[in-house]
Amino acid sequence: MLKGTASHRWAGFFTVCIFLLVVAAAIRWQATLTFLGTFLVDSQPPRQADLVLVLGGDFWGPRVLTGAELARLRYAPFVLFSGPPYRGRPEGELAIDSLVRKGYPKEIFQVFATDAASTIAEAKALRGELARRHARRVLLVTSSYHSRRATIVLTLFCPGVQFISIPAPDSHYHASGWWNDESSRRLFFSEWSKILGSVLLGLPVYAVTRLIGHAMAVVATGLRLATGNAGSGTTRRFASDRESLTRKRE
Repeated sequence: MLKGTASHRWAGFFTVCIFLLVVAAAIRWQATLTFLGTFLVDSQPPRQADLVLVLGGDFWGPRVLTGAELARLRYAPFVLFSGPPYRGRPEGELAIDSLVRKGYPKEIFQVFATDAASTIAEAKALRGELARRHARRVLLVTSSYHSRRATIVLTLFCPGVQFISIPAPDSHYHASGWWNDESSRRLFFSEWSKILGSVLLGLPVYAVTRLIGHAMAVVATGLRLATGNAGSGTTRRFASDRESLTRKRE
């Protein structure tokens, strides 16, 4: 009887231990999923910057409102709206129209129109524009779920510029418990696959392409110089021969 009672006690003890282990594993797994979900949201405190950059994709919602508020609070002298055209007009112009109607002054907004269809393409286009403006610190505004990838991509493709991420809220993505929501799941897997693609494929291809372009430019310059020098030598020899012939005739 005692043996039966002891065995029941041990069975109960092991059952409780197994249950606690399963709960602990579930908690850790949930914590891991939550970490991966929240990692996509890169949120930093705003600081004084050369400009506010609002990426394309929203010309009347949280992105443009967040950018406008940063300028209104004087974190930067102006907001630069990037993005492709929409119905024949740059997104930035439509954003400005919307913000002016809300009472924001038009003079704090500027537009950089681009036909970029991806974040990498947009970063490549912005590289020259930010260099032209001598921007060294930029407040980067985009949707919350897109903020980590945007910061990574622009930092990689626009070296020399410090990007401070100020994500705009987005009702379609919930970082905590993203696996319970269809829209959040779709955005989660999309962003993570694009982050890996940008780092593992996009940047190396871009770097190799630029390296090949530089090498071809150097070769082309060398050929032009060599051809120019050869032509000058031929011209000089021809002039010398003609002068000798003239003297003989005289």
